[in-house]
Amino acid sequence: MMAKIPEDVIETVRTATNIADVVGQYVQLKKSGKNLFGLCPFHEERTPSFSVSEGKQIFHCFSCGRGGNVFKFLMELEHVSFREAVVKVADFSHVDLATDYRTEADAPAVDSKTSQLIDLHEQAAKLYHHILVNTEMGQPALDYLHQRGLTDATIKQYQLGFAPDQRLLKPFFEQRQADYQLLRQSGLFIENTAGELRDRFTERVMFPLRNASGHVAAFSGRVLKKSDDQPKYLNSPETALFTKSRLLFNFDLARSAIRQRGEVILFEGYMDVISATQAGVPNGIASMGTSLTTEQIYALERTTDQIDICYDGDEPGQRATQRAIGLLQAHSKMKINVIQLPQGQDPDEYRRAHGDEAFQQVMQSAKETPIRFQLRYLRQNRALETDSERLAYLNDVMPLLAQVHEPVELDLYLKQLANEFNLDQSALVAQLKQVRQTTAATRERQRPTPARPRPAANDPAVTVHQQRAPLTRLERAERQLLYWLLHDRNVWARVAQVADFSFVHDDYQVIYTLAQGYFQTHETYQSAQFTDFIQEERLQQLVIELESTISLAAVTPREIEDYLKVIMDEAPLDAQIRHKKQALTEASRLGDADQQRQLVIEIVRLEQQRQANKQV
Repeated sequence: MMAKIPEDVIETVRTATNIADVVGQYVQLKKSGKNLFGLCPFHEERTPSFSVSEGKQIFHCFSCGRGGNVFKFLMELEHVSFREAVVKVADFSHVDLATDYRTEADAPAVDSKTSQLIDLHEQAAKLYHHILVNTEMGQPALDYLHQRGLTDATIKQYQLGFAPDQRLLKPFFEQRQADYQLLRQSGLFIENTAGELRDRFTERVMFPLRNASGHVAAFSGRVLKKSDDQPKYLNSPETALFTKSRLLFNFDLARSAIRQRGEVILFEGYMDVISATQAGVPNGIASMGTSLTTEQIYALERTTDQIDICYDGDEPGQRATQRAIGLLQAHSKMKINVIQLPQGQDPDEYRRAHGDEAFQQVMQSAKETPIRFQLRYLRQNRALETDSERLAYLNDVMPLLAQVHEPVELDLYLKQLANEFNLDQSALVAQLKQVRQTTAATRERQRPTPARPRPAANDPAVTVHQQRAPLTRLERAERQLLYWLLHDRNVWARVAQVADFSFVHDDYQVIYTLAQGYFQTHETYQSAQFTDFIQEERLQQLVIELESTISLAAVTPREIEDYLKVIMDEAPLDAQIRHKKQALTEASRLGDADQQRQLVIEIVRLEQQRQANKQV
């Protein structure tokens, strides 16, 4: 039987963990004031509104409203249960947990369709891997991978597999009585007009495609025997688990190295990534094909400030590099480098030809700026020995150089062009000035509103969106009082002396009641711990909102008295006045003059009482 994780064990895991370290594996955080800020992982945004408080050990997004402690973060991001989140955090912080506490975390959630689909893919990956490394039918594929220079350890790490011609996957699942409709929706099979399923992948080396949480969400199969009527690579179709434009190959494994090294290397293919990892370059990823997408850029931008593009050296690879540069410059603020390998080789070829150490070195030494790459790229298929081609080339180059604002870098490019084409550098400078003036005039005409000043690099702008209607005076008082009830025992003792005290709004009263139970077993208040004690999602988010939006250093007794007065005296009066005004409207509609006069007298009296209370 599964053992419940005791609260003291949960607290041990929590106190052993800095939430910023866990969140930092998924979000690039930068200091701003007391807190850390980054791009929210739960919705797309361009200006940071996601906050992490190391002092309170909580996170909160001022835009979408999500918030909580370190366990809540993993529950929301990776769609795991509370127990699974505790186990993941314990493993991250190297806290030993009894085996009984891990049972549920290791078992699939049978009530979730997504979990069931993931389980199908995990089982398929294990079968394909078993066929590759343990069977005679997988030997040709294993030989191929060994010939490509992959070790058995690497093959195991990436759980590479083989799908034979015999189509073993369908009977494999039939033996396990897998649900037919689930199999149909998995993308692992092809369905004919009669509704019969057959394995989608045959005679292919299988690359499991894992999502950001490390679960197998799809497959890419590389044909083992070349054939004109089959694509070299065949990917799973898009399903509830797999969206081609969002998934990045190896991102789950590389994310930690990307954060540590401060840069990500974008490769063109799966083999390049795997080969690089084996060679000691673990921060590589690949998009699904050579078409990088804005969704993938956003995922990377949350993790790092720098991206190095290392596509193949052939013509298609160079075109893909040019497209990637354009997309990144249009949709990202990341610093861009291009890694250009010699002799037009692809990364995997270079590693196998020169060895791991040389590969590591070239990943650093072969970096060039996007401008340098584009200067060379624009030369392709040009007859630069003719004046017309030279002029056309220089006209294409000048708008690129206009983007360079570092004087030394710009001078370097201009000198090289002047020397190569036997030109006066001052002529190039004059043309560049003209291009910049034209560009600036065009931008000015297209600018709809005055540009706002950009924030300093070390002080990221923070977007704070209003998520609710403006608060009434009553609710402001309730929120402030509740905050200090939780944080200050003297305030708690003062409110306890007030006979028949209660909050007007139910949510605040429920939190106050739960806090009474919390303080019976906890001497001090910790917001990250209290949110687990509450359990109800809506109230958890309200507590996190209070913690993230109220940041007063201290409160005076007079302020507490003011809050109590608003709640105990003014709130009932406000309610009575609203009720009388509603009755007055109804009396006016009915034409009851006597009732109208009486209600007006009562409303005036109540308004006078409210004004008198404010003056006390």
